[in-house]
Amino acid sequence: MNADTRRVFDAHLHIIDPRFTLIRNNGYLPPAFTVDDYRLRTRALGVTGGAVVSGSFQGFDQDYLVDALRRLGEGFVGVTQLPASVTDEEIARLEAQGVRAVRFNVRRGGSETLDHLDALARRVHEVAGWHTELYIDARDLPDLAPVLSALPAVSVDHLGLSEDGLPHLLALVERGARVKATGFGRVDLDVTKAVQAVVAVNPEALMFGTDLPSTRARRPFHDDDLQLLAEVVGPDHVRAVLHDNAAAFYHI
Repeated sequence: MNADTRRVFDAHLHIIDPRFTLIRNNGYLPPAFTVDDYRLRTRALGVTGGAVVSGSFQGFDQDYLVDALRRLGEGFVGVTQLPASVTDEEIARLEAQGVRAVRFNVRRGGSETLDHLDALARRVHEVAGWHTELYIDARDLPDLAPVLSALPAVSVDHLGLSEDGLPHLLALVERGARVKATGFGRVDLDVTKAVQAVVAVNPEALMFGTDLPSTRARRPFHDDDLQLLAEVVGPDHVRAVLHDNAAAFYHI
């Protein structure tokens, strides 16, 4: 796909604005990556929208996310972290501000615990139609499979992270889960093999994201990652993987 005609929905990005509270996670505090930084970094990628994802270092803060969505404008939505005690009124308020999903950060923490996964995932879907996102090593998916398979809508970040976890990820895809083709510089697997495997099960399941600014990754996102993904999925699926799948999942 020609870069001049490419349309990208960035299904996974972070905005780190020091005007808002940041929480050290295992001693780590990320450098700033503002809306202006994001727009500058992605200006050649063909980004038309995306999903701003709350990180471990942002905890349950919603102010930064609402501000980022306002600044980014049309086409951008939010993925937040919420405590189980959140009210239905707060969920509805965030929905009106552009939030579309709740995240459970199993890998890094900062989110609600998995003890509340089933109840909270079902409640946000019932109140606002949100789906649930997991940052998790796919090797841990079997323990959650009964719960995840019964949820209305689920996605898994960063191709499930590990080679050993790929069979478990694919089993979840067979049951309707979505997968983010993100974080190529943080995974412990063959990206090409994993992408091909997901597409073989369900080409509508795969969603591209930059993972910018790639906090704590061994290697940050590079524009070549997008080109690699486009080549691996091929012309029959490239528009869906780079834009349409995620745009539909986030109700854009």
